[in-house]
Amino acid sequence: MNDEFDDADDFTRAFFALHHGLPRQAPGSDATTRHLLSLCGPLPERPRVLDLGCGPGRSALLLAAEAGGPGTGGPGSGGAEAGGPGTGGPGSGGAEVTAVDLHAPFLGELRTAAAARGLADRVRTVEADMGALPQGGFEDGSFDLVWAEGSAYILGFDAALARWKRLLAPGGTLVLTECQWSVPEPSAGARAFWDPHCALRTTAGNLAAAQAAGYRVLGVHDLPDSDWAEYYGPLAERVRDRTVAAGPAMARALAATREELDVRARHGHEYGYTGYVLRPVTAGDGDAWPARPETAADAAAVREVNLAAFETPLEADLVDALRADGSWLPGLSYVAEAPDGSVAAHALLTRCEVDGAPALALAPVAADPALQRSGAGSSVVRALLAAARERGESLVLVLGHPAYYPRFGFVPASHFGIRAPFEVPDEAMMALVLDDRVPVPSGTIRYPAPFGV
Repeated sequence: MNDEFDDADDFTRAFFALHHGLPRQAPGSDATTRHLLSLCGPLPERPRVLDLGCGPGRSALLLAAEAGGPGTGGPGSGGAEAGGPGTGGPGSGGAEVTAVDLHAPFLGELRTAAAARGLADRVRTVEADMGALPQGGFEDGSFDLVWAEGSAYILGFDAALARWKRLLAPGGTLVLTECQWSVPEPSAGARAFWDPHCALRTTAGNLAAAQAAGYRVLGVHDLPDSDWAEYYGPLAERVRDRTVAAGPAMARALAATREELDVRARHGHEYGYTGYVLRPVTAGDGDAWPARPETAADAAAVREVNLAAFETPLEADLVDALRADGSWLPGLSYVAEAPDGSVAAHALLTRCEVDGAPALALAPVAADPALQRSGAGSSVVRALLAAARERGESLVLVLGHPAYYPRFGFVPASHFGIRAPFEVPDEAMMALVLDDRVPVPSGTIRYPAPFGV
């Protein structure tokens, strides 16, 4: 690099020059891209993919080669349990990728790499601001998959959710990664770096924002430390390179990068990157299974659904016992109706505590076995959680299948220092923050007496 940067206004140009030729512009890995893809569900044979803030195009190239066809991620999935690592690859389709970035040299790197891999006909590059896309080619409903690894922060998480939703075709999916706090109370040192740059939230806060923006959660993935190494390793080598051009702007870019690397070394345990796989909730979602609070006339039918859904009568007996307990909250026992008006599914929230602070326990959740995987169970859970949020509740806890409940925004309760009063797999004890303004308590869950724990 031989350019001189003598004006403070050239800081951005210096920053980009510092990053030229690096494999990544944010934490990530091919393994993470594939895993996020697997959380989307089945894709069309040749899906239309929009990669926003693509940088030199590492993700765009993988998606062009592997997204689409049998076994890969995309619209139509039932949720986070679909697919798995290692999907895609030769013979499994491949996407038509539109890759957008504001920095022309990155797009040049992508075109060169696409041609070298025989993917030139599958990758279209567009030099544009991802927050103000041009008119042509970006009409509403144009893409099956909108992808943004490490770039949404430029617009802001909430703005990205709002602006990019219109681009999705019916059943389309938004995948993005975002930096967030991984501890309840970040240190002053970590905040001193991040607050002026980007107002980080917790994963729970981002999930609440996604749901408030009209998305349902198909999957959540915490990026491992190795994904940071894939980004920071080559960047640290570049910073140490004495052939990097001199000048005031480049000196500022180097100083800012060294500070970022130093903060990660000292405070990296306090923040991390998380991938979110989201799908807009449409007007028809759940229409086949209208959900409502139970009435006294539903009690027998609710018992029958729980008896049919579980191998023993314990859950049905638990519901009856909770009705007579002080933990029962009128209006937080919901049923979903089948087209004939019968009870298709049931879900219940009752009062519990975490270290003396009020919370809600989601249990049991049951669907008529003949109607399982029909959406009835999901409809009643979504309606119940919405009712709890409307009442001003802030925290819901559930012990359940880790492949099912993350679609509603649940994450491992251990993220908040919450634990069950008995031995349980970490991934099965989950929490959902309904109101991010209320501090999340930590400690041991105290269940109502009918739970028997």
